[in-house]
Amino acid sequence: MEMDFERAAEYWEKKDADAKQMERDALFAEMEKFIGAHNTCALATGCGDFVRCTPIEYSYREGKFWMLSEGGQKFRALEKNRNVCLAIFDSYGGFGNLGGMQITGTAELVEPWSAEYRNHLAAKKIPEEALRGLAHPMYLLRVTPARIDFLCSALRQQGFDPRQHLTF
Repeated sequence: MEMDFERAAEYWEKKDADAKQMERDALFAEMEKFIGAHNTCALATGCGDFVRCTPIEYSYREGKFWMLSEGGQKFRALEKNRNVCLAIFDSYGGFGNLGGMQITGTAELVEPWSAEYRNHLAAKKIPEEALRGLAHPMYLLRVTPARIDFLCSALRQQGFDPRQHLTF
């Protein structure tokens, strides 16, 4: 049997077409509540044949995701392709208890020791001196979401489809 990749890819698009969607502000509030209840994501980067998925701690402020990193291969992809995807999720607890999201967006490197960089350190309560003493600076990534796909079984109790989407 030959795999019909296009049919498989369209499955949720067709199913979501008839789904009961939440009002935008209420949905955004639910999404931010989920984001705030977690602090670790999987950051997917890629360029050409190279792909990388990195578990990394994040902070969420001003509608953006902020990640400090010592470096690593994710930067090989980010040099050529700033499009990223973050995955945040609960541990699997059965079909009636699902929670997770995918955030697609654009990553930018914040200049070390810039005002924005220092503001992030202050928000995280990280003393500048602690990082200035390192052999090389920690890199700060800022991811601006373009779309969030949210799966939350609890939304059924509010009368909505558990799969919700928000485009910025």
